[in-house]
Amino acid sequence: MDLSNLKPAEGSVKSQGKRVGRGQGSGKGGTATRGHKGAKSRSGYSKKIGFEGGQMPLQRRVPKFGFTNINRVEYQGVNLDTLQLMVDDKKIKDTVDLDTLMALNLVGKNDLVKILGRGELKAKLTVTAHKFTASAKAAIEAAGGEAVTL
Repeated sequence: MDLSNLKPAEGSVKSQGKRVGRGQGSGKGGTATRGHKGAKSRSGYSKKIGFEGGQMPLQRRVPKFGFTNINRVEYQGVNLDTLQLMVDDKKIKDTVDLDTLMALNLVGKNDLVKILGRGELKAKLTVTAHKFTASAKAAIEAAGGEAVTL
């Protein structure tokens, strides 16, 4: 170990970035690498989202269509085959209500639930939900269960 092979510790010396706008003598004075005039040369400049340099932005070039019904009611669907699967896995005994479905992560806490008729139901269940399709209601009652509308 002598003076010829001394090195600073790993990561202790960082090369500083270029210091712009610190006088003409530095070579990075004057416009401070921002060029002449225009929005980008000004302080406080930030590009608007979707700005395309004055070209008509995509969002405004594309035609508008359709409409959104503000009174639409969204239901979270749960199919009969899903319920049957839960019965087979012994996760459901004989009653299915919102708390049960929430515990099984099938619906969220603010969801309106609609029971749909895909698949077949063999188990006798008391199902409580906001809505039922006609086929689902028929299948539940055919299996000896009960469909309770909230």
